[in-house]
Amino acid sequence: MTLRRLGAVIPVHGPLTPVVPLLDDLVGDDVDHADRPAVVVLVDDASDPAVAPDALPDGVQLVRRDRNGGFGAAVNTGLETIAELAPEVEQVLVLNSDLRLPQGFARQLLNHAAPWMPAAVGCRVVGEDGRSGYSARYFPRTSHQVIEWLVPLASQRHRDALHRAVGHDLRAERAHGMVPVDWVSGAMLLLPLAEVRDAGSFDEGYFMYTEEVDLQLRLRQRGIPSLLDADLEVSHVGGGSSGGEARRRRWLVGARMRYARKHGGVRRLRAGLTAATAANLVWNTGRRAAGRDVDPLAGAREELSLIYSAGKDLPR
Repeated sequence: MTLRRLGAVIPVHGPLTPVVPLLDDLVGDDVDHADRPAVVVLVDDASDPAVAPDALPDGVQLVRRDRNGGFGAAVNTGLETIAELAPEVEQVLVLNSDLRLPQGFARQLLNHAAPWMPAAVGCRVVGEDGRSGYSARYFPRTSHQVIEWLVPLASQRHRDALHRAVGHDLRAERAHGMVPVDWVSGAMLLLPLAEVRDAGSFDEGYFMYTEEVDLQLRLRQRGIPSLLDADLEVSHVGGGSSGGEARRRRWLVGARMRYARKHGGVRRLRAGLTAATAANLVWNTGRRAAGRDVDPLAGAREELSLIYSAGKDLPR
């Protein structure tokens, strides 16, 4: 018998090969049938070439989107598919395609989260190097993003003071058990299906990044908390669909601007980032005078382009 009230959604844009280990973790031959979700949906977000249905293991449903709509749109497609295929499903795992899950992960997560349901639940996410991805964070503030923007502070980001200053919840990071937090990383999310759909699901105006923050804020406004399961951990390769650092940064800044427009403070955010760009210009000018290979004006132009243009070509 499977975990009959649990579904899983995996959005994919690109080749299937990097996703195979995650599918094995969910429905592979070594996975006890009692530890398999009732339905696993892989959403092919207009990959070219398309994911071949016969390349998927038994127990995985394939849904193909005709247009690449980004992470939130792909997850929404998966949520609606699960609602149609398996009306008994109450919670859904949303999983980045390049995760690895430990044995028995889904059952343990459900058991830990059960007393808190309905809730949005994440867990620790670590990179291949074992470093934390700081899954638990505070809702975004202008100060978080301005401090993150400042080049002079880049070498100090290993310090606790800087982690707190950019919004990492170190209390949760160092805790055990189930810890209430503002929001948790969307790399691995356990979501209550009916409540998410009632809240409007993911905002598809975000192409990538920040969509999980927006959703968890809307859920919180409905009395549904977010929690970190600090006793569980998954591995995350990361960057599999980013398409390069420049594109990733444009998506990230555009998403943050959208969040600020929706929830207040976009003018304050632009002003703060512009001031930080001025500080970066002064800093980089000093570095160039000291012989560093850096172009202060080109860097400032790139940053200002992001501040005032990123996200304008994405859906509203």
